[in-house]
Amino acid sequence: MNETLTRLLSGIVYIVLLLSAISYSTTSFFILFGVFMVIAINEFCNLVQISKIAPFLFGILIYYFFTFGDINTISIVNSFLAITLVVSIKAMAFLFSKESIPCPTIDKYLYTLGYIILSFVFITKIPFGINGYNPKIIIGIFILIWTNDTFAYIVGKSIGKNKLFERISPKKTIEGFLGGLVFSILASILISKYFIGSSSNSTMYIWIGIAFIASIFGTIGDLVESKFKRIAQVKDSGNIMPGHGGVLDRLDSIIFVAPFVYLFYQILYYVS
Repeated sequence: MNETLTRLLSGIVYIVLLLSAISYSTTSFFILFGVFMVIAINEFCNLVQISKIAPFLFGILIYYFFTFGDINTISIVNSFLAITLVVSIKAMAFLFSKESIPCPTIDKYLYTLGYIILSFVFITKIPFGINGYNPKIIIGIFILIWTNDTFAYIVGKSIGKNKLFERISPKKTIEGFLGGLVFSILASILISKYFIGSSSNSTMYIWIGIAFIASIFGTIGDLVESKFKRIAQVKDSGNIMPGHGGVLDRLDSIIFVAPFVYLFYQILYYVS
C-alpha cells in the first residue's frame, strides 16, 4: 500500500478511536488512555533500555487508583503534580544540555514515573471540573495541539529560515513555531465560542492561556522525545501505528502539556 495512504488511514483510525473513546464515557476514556499509557511505558523503556516490570506494575496501579479508585484527595494529587513538574523541568534541562549519552539508570526510572506515568494520570484529570466530566475540554486541547503542529509545519515549510533547535530537530523553525502559536490562539477563540459554547470573555482568555501552554510545552515535549530517540538512534518510538510510529510519537506533546494545563487550572482555582 502507498505510504501516504497508509499514513492517512492509520491517522483516521487513531483520531476516530480517540474522539469516540473520549466522547462516549469516562470509562472508555480511562480505558483507552490506560492502554496508551501501558504502550508508552513499553516504548519508553525500550528507548532508554531499562526493565519494564516495575514501571508496568507501578504504572497500572497508580493509574487505576487515580481513575477508577479513590485517590483523589487534593493534597495527594498536588503532591504527584509537584513530582511531575519537577521531572518535566529536569527533562527540559536535559533537552537544553549538550549531553548525547544515555542518562543514569535512576534518571531513566524517574522519567518513566514523571514524564510518562504521571503525565497520563493528569491527562485524565483535565476534563473534570465543577460540573463533572466534560469531554469537550480534552478534545479542545487535542485540537489546539493538532492546530499548532499543522501550522508550525505549513508556516515553517513556507517561510521558515531560522532553525528553532537544529541539533535535535533540524526541520523545526522559529517562524514555524510562531505560526503554530498564532493559529493555536485563533483556534482557541473559536473553540471557546463555538465548541465550548461560551460567550464569556473570561472563558475565552482561559482558552487563549491554554493555547499558549499547548504550543510552547507541546513543542518542548516533541523535542524532548526527539532527544531520547536521537540518543537511542531510532526514528520512531514504536511501530504500532503504520506511517506514524509509536504511541509516544503521537502523544509526546499532550503528555508534556497535561501537567502544565492542570497547574494552570489550579492557579485559576486559587486566584478565583
